[in-house]
Amino acid sequence: MKSKPLPVVEFREVSRVYGNPKIGGEVVKAVDKISFKVMPGEFVAITGPSGSGKSTLLHLIGLLDRPTAGEILIDGVDASKLSDQRLAKLRNQKIGFVFQQFNLLRRTPAIRNVELPLVYATVSASQRRHLAAQMLTKVGLGDRFTHFPSQLSGGQQQRVAIARALVTRPSLLLADEPTGNLDSHSGDEIMKLFTTLHSEGGTIILVTHEPDIAARAKRQIIIKDGKLISDKGKK
Repeated sequence: MKSKPLPVVEFREVSRVYGNPKIGGEVVKAVDKISFKVMPGEFVAITGPSGSGKSTLLHLIGLLDRPTAGEILIDGVDASKLSDQRLAKLRNQKIGFVFQQFNLLRRTPAIRNVELPLVYATVSASQRRHLAAQMLTKVGLGDRFTHFPSQLSGGQQQRVAIARALVTRPSLLLADEPTGNLDSHSGDEIMKLFTTLHSEGGTIILVTHEPDIAARAKRQIIIKDGKLISDKGKK
């Protein structure tokens, strides 16, 4: 009998509270008892109004922050019980990040930017070059290996960032407002790329405040005032 796949991400009654009433500070519940699962191959958009808790939720999913209460599991591993060192290792192995600002090294050609996560993973130089070239070709930049970020359009820079996020073959691609710095045409091209990656079996969580971008995902999680208020398209 085939075993059921584990969720790529599972939140169990997760809260993140800022402030300490014991020292007279204001308490803010940025995330308030949120539970959900994201299964392999899902394309999920997390959306909500400004100040709803999206950024905090993104940081928690990406293991960039720890919850005040509750459990976060990544591929079945309870991240809340890990040391900082083991948490960083799990994050680097399992999650690829795409940010609004691209975060590319300005004086480094595209292929070297994509190689960077593999340097930290101690992959050999020849294998790094092979994998980075393969991933740049996959995102449509097979003729831009030696171009510097300043020689690329915004959409092309975001493609380099996506290639960098994917080069370690993570379980999850986590994208934070990935079209926020792009014109409508370039943004549409990036969303088409995400759709293609999803059709090939990729698991994607996209955080956005734009309803039309969220609508491109197969499932929408809507949060407001730190609470999950809607989960449309859930498997």
